[in-house]
Amino acid sequence: MSPSLEVPIRDESIRLGQLLKLAGVVDDGAMARMVIENGEVTVDGVVVLRRGTQVRPGQSVTYAGESLIVVAGS
Repeated sequence: MSPSLEVPIRDESIRLGQLLKLAGVVDDGAMARMVIENGEVTVDGVVVLRRGTQVRPGQSVTYAGESLIVVAGS
């Protein structure tokens, strides 16, 4: 698995689908929805099936071998 990628967010939380787009691991919202609904994405090691799931700084998201760490941005 590749090293974790830190993804800064402006607000207190971000929807999972938006995070995947922001990090550049999916091309668009349709792809984000598909990979989430297919059970390919985990948050803190738990498979999540809702793209509207809120992700907060300190949580980790994994998809396709990429590990994303959500951090508070400025």
